[in-house]
Amino acid sequence: MELTRREMLRLGAGALLAYGLWPGRLSASDAPGDFTFIAVNDLHYRDEGCVPWFQNVVRQMKASAPDAEFCLLGGDQADEGEPAQLANSREIFLGLGMPLHAVVGNHDYFKDSTRTAYERVFPGQINYAFEHRGWQFLALDTTQGLTAYNTAIPADTLAWLDANLPKLDRRKPTVILTHFPLGQNVFARPRNADDLLNRFLDINLQAVFSGHYHGFTERAVRQAALTTDRCCSRVRSNHDGSKEKGWFVCKASGGRISRKFVAFNA
Repeated sequence: MELTRREMLRLGAGALLAYGLWPGRLSASDAPGDFTFIAVNDLHYRDEGCVPWFQNVVRQMKASAPDAEFCLLGGDQADEGEPAQLANSREIFLGLGMPLHAVVGNHDYFKDSTRTAYERVFPGQINYAFEHRGWQFLALDTTQGLTAYNTAIPADTLAWLDANLPKLDRRKPTVILTHFPLGQNVFARPRNADDLLNRFLDINLQAVFSGHYHGFTERAVRQAALTTDRCCSRVRSNHDGSKEKGWFVCKASGGRISRKFVAFNA
């Protein structure tokens, strides 16, 4: 199916998702380098009882992906946004011995709806981009303070995209990391998720990793996927009734991403 950019914009992201189309990726060429990374979400670190639990998680993560080059943290690193929760969570996961790329979750806000502690512990990790072996990664703030559902992606995030998307190479494979899910008909999807996705219509989008909904969901966009995953938390359960806690081990190869869920053995 051949579409002009005007036709794409008229259809919008929701319709393109429904038809299984994502035109930006059709123009991609020149596969970049291959590598492995880890994606995990909804840690919900609460108290000192979480320390040995997460230390065991880190050991098993390293064993599951000894060649991983970085880790994506999909929000809710803390359970109540307290400075010690955020700092301890980050300190434990630095034990992976690889860069950590995080997004803020609604539980990373403190009781007064501020995220000062998050920004101190994870400086510069609100809306940002990084490149790795020819891939482009965008980590985007989709939160609305402490609110858990019926939210909207902040205007600041959309403005950041408008300012920074022109700097991207639209042919390079691209990955988005968010806390709130962007896939169609996933619980707690922001009301204006299409406003974000519409900005990627002519970009080679390959994957979106999200959390917030503690359960596996996948929405296919040709060979790209918009996913959520089960949580990896000692103190929180999965919303879909599943018992497993864990993470994705992801392989970037030939300009595509494959992933495998690894269950934590408590």
